[in-house]
Amino acid sequence: MVESSTVLYGQTIIYTCYALAIIALMGWFGWRVSRPGTATPTKPAIFYGFVGLLVVAGVSLHIITYNTIPWAPLDLNRRDIPADRAFAITVARHEFRLPAPKLSIRCHEKVLFDVTSADLTYGFGLFRPDQSMLFQMQVVPGHRNDILWQFDHPGVYSIRSTEYSGPAGAFMLVKDAVEVTGCDRPTS
Repeated sequence: MVESSTVLYGQTIIYTCYALAIIALMGWFGWRVSRPGTATPTKPAIFYGFVGLLVVAGVSLHIITYNTIPWAPLDLNRRDIPADRAFAITVARHEFRLPAPKLSIRCHEKVLFDVTSADLTYGFGLFRPDQSMLFQMQVVPGHRNDILWQFDHPGVYSIRSTEYSGPAGAFMLVKDAVEVTGCDRPTS
């Protein structure tokens, strides 16, 4: 699976270029309309042709980048993918309750995190040591809250709430809660 930080970097570049093209179109159109003196109207074919090009480019970007999202195949085919390991985690009174002090995972395992809230809506996010997020989900009381994830990189991850659940929610952190080992590549 592609590392989510790599996907984010690539999409940032692509969508920034796309946004700049849209801003250029609006700027060009605004300049043409607001010029003092003899303003020549923009030919509709040119304007709508550029807008059509932006629409085709935008839809194409979404279709192309859809397959680069690391968790898409797991989510789409989830019914047919068995989990290699499952962890039942409960959350209550602004505290994560893990089945073990450290959740040990082998590289390339498909892990199901099944998180249950007893009182409020919380978030469940796994964070790298540099505080960038690997994944997250919302945990709503009375609903199924789980995520299937395949770990392809070694590392130690922290669990943190990613939803506002009152002032105490800011302190919902379990440092070094998940350890992934057995990968061929060193930690990046």
